[in-house]
Amino acid sequence: MHRLTKLIPLAVLVPIVGVSLHGFDKSPSAAPAPAFIKASPASNSLTNPNINMEGYLEAADAAATHRAERRVTEEQFLQMSREPGTIVLDARSKEKFDILHIKGAINLSFPDIDIDSLKRTLPDKNARILIYCNNNFMGRPDAFPSKFPTLSLNLSTYIALHNSGYQNVYELGPLLDPNKTILTLESTPK
Repeated sequence: MHRLTKLIPLAVLVPIVGVSLHGFDKSPSAAPAPAFIKASPASNSLTNPNINMEGYLEAADAAATHRAERRVTEEQFLQMSREPGTIVLDARSKEKFDILHIKGAINLSFPDIDIDSLKRTLPDKNARILIYCNNNFMGRPDAFPSKFPTLSLNLSTYIALHNSGYQNVYELGPLLDPNKTILTLESTPK
C-alpha cells in the first residue's frame, strides 16, 4: 500500500482532493484512476516542476519520523521557550494570532511560509523552534478554531520546516484549556 494511506486515511482525502487515490495503490485490487486523470497528450500540460506530490509525501514521511521524538509536554514547552535563542512560532492566521497567542511567539502565517519569509523570519536553521496550533487549545473557538485532526496546522508546519532544513523543531503535544494552561497567553495590543 502506498505510504499516503499510512499518513492520511483515504476517507479524509477524497473530499479534499476530490478523487480516489486508489490509483496509487499497487495492489491487484486497486481501482483504476478516473478517466480525467489517465495519461493523454493533454496531460503533459499538467506538468509543473513547482508542484511535487511524490516529493511532498516523502518529505511528510521523513518529517513524521523526525517528529515522533520531538513532541513535548506543556511543562517542557514552557521551560524550552524560556531558554535563550528559542523561537516560539505561531503559523496561524494573523487574525487568530492577534486575538490570542502564546506570549513571545512570532507569527508567520502558514500560507506565507516560503523560501524568502523563512530566511527573514527564521534565519538560523539550527535555532530551536517550538510550534503550536489551533488544535492545542480548546474552548476558545474565536482564537483557536478546531481543525480536523488530520489537517492540524502543527502537521503541515512541521513538514514545511523539516523539509526546509529546520531540524531543531519541537511541537506542543497536549490539548490545553486556555484558562488553565501554565503558558501565558496574550492578545496583540491594538
